Amino acid sequence: MRFAPRLITSLLGPLLSTVLLTACVSVGLGSEAPAQAHYLLADTAVPAAPAARRAQPLVPALLLQALPADAGADTAALAYSQRPNEFAYYQFAQWTERPVRRVPRLLQQRLEARGLAGAVAMVGEPARADWLLTVAVDALHHDVSTLPGQARVALTVELFDRRNRTRVARRQFEASVPTASATAPGAAAALSAALTQTFDALVPWLDTELQRAVAAAAAK
Repeated sequence: MRFAPRLITSLLGPLLSTVLLTACVSVGLGSEAPAQAHYLLADTAVPAAPAARRAQPLVPALLLQALPADAGADTAALAYSQRPNEFAYYQFAQWTERPVRRVPRLLQQRLEARGLAGAVAMVGEPARADWLLTVAVDALHHDVSTLPGQARVALTVELFDRRNRTRVARRQFEASVPTASATAPGAAAALSAALTQTFDALVPWLDTELQRAVAAAAAK
């Protein structure tokens, strides 16, 4: 059976993309198995260029709680996607810590640097607070639908007044950063940059919403 050149090209396109993505992290030296690489998801703004710290905290303490995450964020493997709602994982690349745990910790550090609260603690740590911020990782993957791709991060955060068990604010933050290459190292670097962008938008929003909530609570 003979195939027209145009048909062959259309068939080979998706296959070549998959081969390139796999080869970039699976080629070993000689007969040895490829080395497993581990990448640190980071907030690139801390400590390089921390935001201006508040002169006075808005509240004595703030609790952070991680919520169930997108499947790609609840694994140590780095996820990539060639088509909408389809995900795969780089074979020989992992995060040092699952993003569902790492992201709230990084946000805790950013909030401490900003000085929004006298203390910022994770739920389960020995701390008491009237205010709670929940963090859900909705997306964290390398979109390679068009090479070399985009790093995509989405977080949903909700602020609660624990004294009366009411939600006072909610918002989703999204960021996309072009990757330098369709590789695991390129994806890891761009995902850290995208996460930093979500924090850059999230922290001022939280500052405003927490001020508004504290003022409203004091007026009652």
